[in-house]
Amino acid sequence: MKIDWEQHRREVHNLGQVQDFLKQIVYGGNDGIVTTFAIVAGFAGAQAEGTAQIGAIAVLVFGLANLFADAVSMGLGEFLSTRSQKDIYLSQRKFVYHELETNPAHEQAELVQMMTERGMEQKAAHEVADKLIKCPELVADLMMSYELEMHDMRQVSPALDGLVTFLAFVLFGSAPLVPYFLMDATDTTFLLSVVATFGALVALGLMRWWSTREGLLRCVGETVLVGTACALVAFIVGALVG
Repeated sequence: MKIDWEQHRREVHNLGQVQDFLKQIVYGGNDGIVTTFAIVAGFAGAQAEGTAQIGAIAVLVFGLANLFADAVSMGLGEFLSTRSQKDIYLSQRKFVYHELETNPAHEQAELVQMMTERGMEQKAAHEVADKLIKCPELVADLMMSYELEMHDMRQVSPALDGLVTFLAFVLFGSAPLVPYFLMDATDTTFLLSVVATFGALVALGLMRWWSTREGLLRCVGETVLVGTACALVAFIVGALVG
């Protein structure tokens, strides 16, 4: 029976699109929330000292400008970073193929060592290596994973990773600004922004929990704690500058 690996991943291992892009969603989402709330908290901190009367329009102008500028920067940064990783992976895989063609005995010896280091008996390791060396694609997979400890990047799309990072940044990062779209900049508006920010951090933590199935309190708690620490720093700096 031939296994459909994509279906196997989805149905047996419960891996889908969200899990595939979880790194980009959490990275972009958390940074978007914290970065945008830093603008709001910085203004609120300065205003709390009575040195600046900042309206909702001003908060939105600075907040939106910062939101989209940083979102583009994050998206392009993710694109370049992923593309660089992929280039390194493909370059090293090409080198492994070259070694298999020009010096197969050395590569076979490396296979034997990898297997014996993981508990296989010497004789059995030699027998397995004799068969594996005839399958360069499989050997290349083993070398890239166990010798170079590099994740397979062949199916990764740098452009898609960058787009997901950008969208997560904008989607989650807009939460702190929502109250300022609806009302004037007052203490109540700032408190509502705090609530919206907290809600966005909790939602991001819940997404982590749903994707990883790790501890609920750990996933949500870590996300909220990191965001809260950054928000407090922004508010304190705004107050000190004021």
